[in-house]
Amino acid sequence: MTLLREPGFRRLFLADAASQAGTQVLTLALPLVAVSALRVSELEVGLLAACQTAAFVLIGLPAGAVVDRLRKRHVMIACDWGRALALGSVPLAWWLDALTIQQLYAVAFALGVLTVFFDVGYQSYLPHLVERDRLVEGNSALEVVRTVAQVGGPGAGGYLVQLLTAPFALLATVAGFAWSGLCLALIRTAEPRPAPPRAHLGAEIAEGVRFVLGQPLLRRIAGCTATANLFAAMSQPLVLLLLARELGLGAGPIGLLMAAGGLGGIAGALANARLTRRLGQGPAMWLALAVPAPLTFTLPWLGADWRLGLFAACEFLVGAGVVIYNVTQLSFRQAITPEPLLGRMNATVRFAVWGTLPLGGLLGGALGEVLGVRPTLLVAAAGACLPFLWLWTSPLRTMRELPVSSRTRP
Repeated sequence: MTLLREPGFRRLFLADAASQAGTQVLTLALPLVAVSALRVSELEVGLLAACQTAAFVLIGLPAGAVVDRLRKRHVMIACDWGRALALGSVPLAWWLDALTIQQLYAVAFALGVLTVFFDVGYQSYLPHLVERDRLVEGNSALEVVRTVAQVGGPGAGGYLVQLLTAPFALLATVAGFAWSGLCLALIRTAEPRPAPPRAHLGAEIAEGVRFVLGQPLLRRIAGCTATANLFAAMSQPLVLLLLARELGLGAGPIGLLMAAGGLGGIAGALANARLTRRLGQGPAMWLALAVPAPLTFTLPWLGADWRLGLFAACEFLVGAGVVIYNVTQLSFRQAITPEPLLGRMNATVRFAVWGTLPLGGLLGGALGEVLGVRPTLLVAAAGACLPFLWLWTSPLRTMRELPVSSRTRP
């Protein structure tokens, strides 16, 4: 990874490593605070998951226009340190014997708001550090960070929960966010001052929406990702409930099982370049989603026996597919978009694809209450087989090279 020799990208890489490691602990520890420490219901777990992602619906579009008016690095630093402060309130409240599910909802929502701004800034900042013909290399390196964190994060998080209890395990995530903000503050690569706004906020938001809707391949990619996220959000909290309550697994073993997805992600990152060269970028994208999807039908039949191996295999292949899909589609989005529109393009796509997450969390929680955990996982598995159709029924099905715009101004 020759980009790591460049100081600016190296510090972004280290910031992302710290943030991702903390986030992986958060993914397991925050719902376990609710499940094991507060003993909440299936619906309340779904509501907690919805609170973490509701901000993408509520402020996703204006966040892009706001980020385009500011220096992206400054936005990311403020969000990192803000997330550290918000999350730090949970172990403090637990220590004072004052923690409630309402506070978890508020913290989850605050984390979601700050993550909206951070992610839009992060995806829009990379083209300032690297040339556009090196975006795939840069995104692949950062995707490796995410998947390595997935390997070690859940396992470490599980055992931190067992050792420290779930609320105090969150301190690892607080430290990760704080370190990430420090690394970003040390980047010395000059970021141009954004041009003064040419129109009011509403007009700028509309410009970003028009760009995404006017690009047929972007529309297809957004629809595909939104559908995949909807059914993933339905199943993820319920899988945790199934493993922890029905099967009686501890936090450590659950973390190790979930780490299989990170191992698959590493395999996907390593195989991505070879697969896209052999199959073409378009076919690699839809095959990465279509091939592992049927394995999700094993989730409703899990038991505390050899079937846990099927769960690990499912996590591995889904993790590999997600990385291959994400690297390809994100690099395409960054390369085809004029620089002044990067924040609004990313925010518009994020609004569409992450906006289905709170809906999925609520739907999964509600169906879990009515039908039970296992039948709801069966519904989610059927839905997971649908997203690739967005790509398969478009020119992307056979497109070996995705188009790239040479424009830098809208």
